[in-house]
Amino acid sequence: MQAILFGFVAYLIIILLAGILTFRLNRTLDDFILAGRRLGPWIVAFSERASGESAWLLIGLPGLALISGMNAFWPAIGCVSGILFSWLFISRRLRQSSEALGAITLPDFFESRFSDTSRLLRITATLIIVFFFTFYVSAQFLAAGKVLNAVFSIPHFWGMVIGACIILFYTMMGGFFAVAWTDFFQGLVMVVTLVVLPVAGIISLGGVTQWISGIGDKDPALLSLWGSDRGWTMMKVVLGGLGIGLGYMGQPHLLARFMAIRDPDRLRQGTAIALVWAVLSFSGAVLVGTVGILHFQQTPADQEQVMPMLASALLPAWLAGIAISGAIAAMMSTADSQLLVTTSALSEDIYHRMIRPEAPEKRLLFLSRLGTVLVGAAAFFLAIRAEALVYDLVLYAWAGLGASFGPVLLLSLWWKGVTRQGALAGMLTGMATVLLWYNVPVLRHTLYELIPGFFLALLAVWCVSLFTGSE
Repeated sequence: MQAILFGFVAYLIIILLAGILTFRLNRTLDDFILAGRRLGPWIVAFSERASGESAWLLIGLPGLALISGMNAFWPAIGCVSGILFSWLFISRRLRQSSEALGAITLPDFFESRFSDTSRLLRITATLIIVFFFTFYVSAQFLAAGKVLNAVFSIPHFWGMVIGACIILFYTMMGGFFAVAWTDFFQGLVMVVTLVVLPVAGIISLGGVTQWISGIGDKDPALLSLWGSDRGWTMMKVVLGGLGIGLGYMGQPHLLARFMAIRDPDRLRQGTAIALVWAVLSFSGAVLVGTVGILHFQQTPADQEQVMPMLASALLPAWLAGIAISGAIAAMMSTADSQLLVTTSALSEDIYHRMIRPEAPEKRLLFLSRLGTVLVGAAAFFLAIRAEALVYDLVLYAWAGLGASFGPVLLLSLWWKGVTRQGALAGMLTGMATVLLWYNVPVLRHTLYELIPGFFLALLAVWCVSLFTGSE
């Protein structure tokens, strides 16, 4: 346990130092929000991937695989497909368009793209970001409590306090520079964890043959991609898993990475890096859960503690410390990015653009850091009261952002016919559909809310744009 604690503390010290060392690199709000568009492809790719997967990848997905077996590969397939699509069809056009328009945030891009003097697009996009990201960040704090409780027996509440304080500190200090560089290191830790841990687990079970036959003896349905369900119940699981991929093109914290790369021509290299990372990591996350099926005599009371429990049991203490740091890394790399995007929406899109355009850079930086603390506090309060699993909270926020922004952004980049009214209709339709679908039990248990939200929003953008295009 001491070796695990030592590895974990050493990791946290590195992360905190990154925030301190990058503090002086932030001279302007553009530096704080986009690192001055000076990042290379490796940093952008690892930062985008580490930010994109959150604690859901190391906590939520292995927990799902623990109870559903190979059926958990459907979300993995959906995610890898969504990642590839976003890098191929969104990244380059967004990078070039955002620079041409002088936009450094997603609301800023929408307002500039449609010459919206009413400010409705900026205000609507900002409110959507603040609302859903508060849920998203709270899920990361919740995951911190679970990991620290499972490994060090720290009470759940104090585990959340520790995770929240560390994230708030280095994000507030270093801005996008700190977030991007820590994401690079955290992305390495995450992918190493998700490669090493399942390999160690399968070896401990006697090899691949024993692992597969053992799961089959326990329940043959756990070896099937289709699970034990049939009919619509089976299709709902498949569609829901694949549908997660629709959300990637609408996540502001991931889109910010595309906007921050130094040279748009290097995005092809970034695409290859991100794809390899995704295939290794998602496959590993599912395999971790399937190893847990045989490793534990009975399913843990909290299925989402399977990864840290396996790491403590199977790996040498020093390596277990790194693996457990991987779970914390997943939580931190997403929460810091989401805090930064939410803060930028408040400081840049509301205060700077709408209230005080002449505000000095120092004041904007101060307000950005203050906003980081305030949003973090709201997310922490929500995490304390949360009863949902990390997996469910993340998917809800993911759906809200993906349906609100994905269809609008996709058509804005590829179709000149999109109008301001069409973009606004798409945002509102996506948000309203997700809110309604998630909160009505009959609808929620029928299909994952992102799927109807995304396609109804896409239809709204198209129809309203055609109707208002002659204006």
